[in-house]
Amino acid sequence: MSKFLPEKKKLLEEVYEKASSETSETSFSGILKYLEIQLRDEFQIVLSYKTFENYYKTIVENDQDYNIKTQILDDLSKYVDYDNFKEYCAEWKTFEHKVTEGASKVIVHVINKPLVTMPEFLTKQSNLGIIGVLLVCSAFAGNKILNDKKESEGIKQEQMIENIPTENTSKTSFTKMPSTGRFLQPENSSVVNVKQKECMFWDLDHYERTFCNENANGKKVIAYQSESGNLRKIMRPDTLTVENAFGKVWYVKSNHHVEFFNTYGQHPENDKTLKEATKYIISKYGKQKTPE
Repeated sequence: MSKFLPEKKKLLEEVYEKASSETSETSFSGILKYLEIQLRDEFQIVLSYKTFENYYKTIVENDQDYNIKTQILDDLSKYVDYDNFKEYCAEWKTFEHKVTEGASKVIVHVINKPLVTMPEFLTKQSNLGIIGVLLVCSAFAGNKILNDKKESEGIKQEQMIENIPTENTSKTSFTKMPSTGRFLQPENSSVVNVKQKECMFWDLDHYERTFCNENANGKKVIAYQSESGNLRKIMRPDTLTVENAFGKVWYVKSNHHVEFFNTYGQHPENDKTLKEATKYIISKYGKQKTPE
């Protein structure tokens, strides 16, 4: 057996799978013709559908080796978002392929445990009766009061204005003019401009606005822009499916890792241009392990 036969087999399967997910064609030849056009128009790769068909039937269907040129393997690896065939082999592990092949032989027993409703909990299991109901209601009421207090304090915090001059403030009050962002003294005094946060920096999964001359703990500070300022990293890629994410998310692949974002733009840390996620990318990477 060729040293790279399993890797070549898996690569051809992934190329075919991606092409079939992107076209409405259902026949084998129709999908391969679509693949030929995509390779030519999007990647400037010349490979006839007949040649790929020979590769696929020999290696995938008959499990026999076929001498494919290194350049062609590199080109097919680019189609499935790898730089070359060497990188594809480094990331892909034969063990994963064996697990996939044997998945149909694994039997999983699922035990459905009935849900316990609130009335059952109070009456059947805890024996608290009316006292239990009163305790639960008291807990809800306490949480409501606490949440209302936090919300009130949050509104007050948002209404605070930074950098108001402190000279003579003990004797003079300020009046906020509606929707102006400025404060006026009541008796023909000068206008005081409120300092705006006109810069931003990337903080884990979003842009945080800041003053341009402030220290952002060593993070790169750039001028605020409304479009890029709305960029958000999707921290739960395991929730993405073709049904809920196709046409709505963008991605970038770096160091064998795929990151998803909510809109088009540039990666905030490596400046790579984000690409719209295809059905293939969402299917392959949408259920990757969530970062700790």
